[in-house]
Amino acid sequence: MKIFYSSFIVMIFGLLISFFIGNLKAVYICFLLAILEVSLSFDNAVVNAKILNQMNEVWRKRFIIFGIPIAVFGMRFLFPLLIVSIFSGHSMLQTLNFAINSPELYHEALSQNKDEIYIFGGAFLMMVFFDFFFDSQRKTHWLELIENNKIIEFFKKFANINLILAIFLGLIFMQKTSNLTYGLCFFSAIFIHLLISSLNETFSSGSVRNGIIGFLYLEVLDASFSFDGVIGAFALSENIFIIMIGLGIGAMFVRSITIYLVEKKTLLKFAYLDHGAHYAIFALSIIMFIQVFYEVSEIITGTIGFLFIFLAFLSSVYKNRRDNLQAKAD
Repeated sequence: MKIFYSSFIVMIFGLLISFFIGNLKAVYICFLLAILEVSLSFDNAVVNAKILNQMNEVWRKRFIIFGIPIAVFGMRFLFPLLIVSIFSGHSMLQTLNFAINSPELYHEALSQNKDEIYIFGGAFLMMVFFDFFFDSQRKTHWLELIENNKIIEFFKKFANINLILAIFLGLIFMQKTSNLTYGLCFFSAIFIHLLISSLNETFSSGSVRNGIIGFLYLEVLDASFSFDGVIGAFALSENIFIIMIGLGIGAMFVRSITIYLVEKKTLLKFAYLDHGAHYAIFALSIIMFIQVFYEVSEIITGTIGFLFIFLAFLSSVYKNRRDNLQAKAD
């Protein structure tokens, strides 16, 4: 429980600040935003835990110490400002002025460019799933019919099949949308993922992931997960500070869940949690692409992710009981 103390402290201070900003209504909205963030990012916590397990103790602590302000202030406050500034042609100060004094204009500017944001995030998360799904070293399979059939085994023999498939899908997406900007966002995400993965392979040793590269990968991954929450938050409030506080509280709890999963070695105890998280990531990636054409409720997004992880958890419990019974029989 101590792992969650800092998150509860941040929540209390955040809700107090929101009360001074907009009374009880703002407190309630912040609470809802925190729940939204946790529901959309629980799978992020599972994947983060998997990566942190591959990093040394020093970089684990650095991820917690430096990653929290980056997640709260950087990704939930500065990053949306930067996106709006780039696409609207206004300076960061002008954009900040819009956010404070004309939130409806800021929201409109962010909404006008949400397609590019969704495409970048969707492409990056898709690569995260492909890396997992086509990993020839992975021996544990959850959905045997999907993960361990002759067709998939055939594709795993090709080097960089994940990259080949992503490029193929990107070209199809460009052909369907006839939008060069969309293509640029899609392939930029693939390039960044490929760059980070290449640097990690170059500088990592054995099973220990390179600290700085792992840290950067986690931050980009967190950014990809935060896009949906940041844009969806405007359905509840147009006050950028209320949004930052609410999503920041949620981000703190996601970090605490990540630490809990690492310290309790939960991923080792429940073999399929990692699978469920990656399927949830793939579902979120598809939803991000769909949102370019149709609106998808955050409730649907969060529920799909939760269901994948919940089903993976139940399957893991069943597997553990079956293995224990078999061990006793032997």
